[in-house]
Amino acid sequence: MSVFGAYARYYDLLYRDKDYAGEVEFIASLLRKHVPRAESILEMGCGTGIHAQRLVEKGYTVHGIDLSDDMLAAAKQRVEALPAMRERLTFDSGNVRTYKAGLKFDIVISLFHVVSYQSTNADLRAMFQNAAQHLKDGGAFIFDFWHGPAVLTERPSVRMKRMESDEIAVTRVATPSVNMIENYVDVRYDIFIRDKKTTFVEELSETHRMRYLFLTEIEMLARDAGLNFVSSCEWMTGQAASEQTWGVCAVLSK
Repeated sequence: MSVFGAYARYYDLLYRDKDYAGEVEFIASLLRKHVPRAESILEMGCGTGIHAQRLVEKGYTVHGIDLSDDMLAAAKQRVEALPAMRERLTFDSGNVRTYKAGLKFDIVISLFHVVSYQSTNADLRAMFQNAAQHLKDGGAFIFDFWHGPAVLTERPSVRMKRMESDEIAVTRVATPSVNMIENYVDVRYDIFIRDKKTTFVEELSETHRMRYLFLTEIEMLARDAGLNFVSSCEWMTGQAASEQTWGVCAVLSK
């Protein structure tokens, strides 16, 4: 099964506890600092559109793209429920490495480790170059990623998460396997969905390959794409990243 296939149906439930409001405020603070006059945003890997919606609520115009039809269906339903946002919140199907919007943006963002889903050097170069091609002069590419030093220091472990709604209870078991030669982690997700009314349990399995990255690689990818490395920090806190920091955010400028 492809990444974010049937899994997408339960994505919002599994991440219901995610601090979207805090994350968007953190991104907005970076925008105010680095591109204070920014208005338009291209979001690469928009998922179900929650980040995009909250950025529109802050006054930005957002165009989101994603490969998952199920994710996009949820994102478009979000727009239909918010008619006042329809002119400033749009979504389209597209690969972050090849999609062409036909226009340029003040900002390109890619959140929730979409960059780390680009598991090969060729994929990473293609994504960075595509982001650069969609930026106006003076614009910025902002993204988060799995930080190599933390992955190698703390090593990923098996994790379990449970969430439920009125209708279903979802249990997800994440089992990682680290490839230190090619700098990626294969995370096998085993997902069990129990229907509370019928007690029927649906079982799903997907493997997500995540590339962990080092700042020296980010600097090289930026340079090759014609971008300037501006800064990096720990995701959400803004503090300097360390070998215990799994999530790092980088800002590149054009």
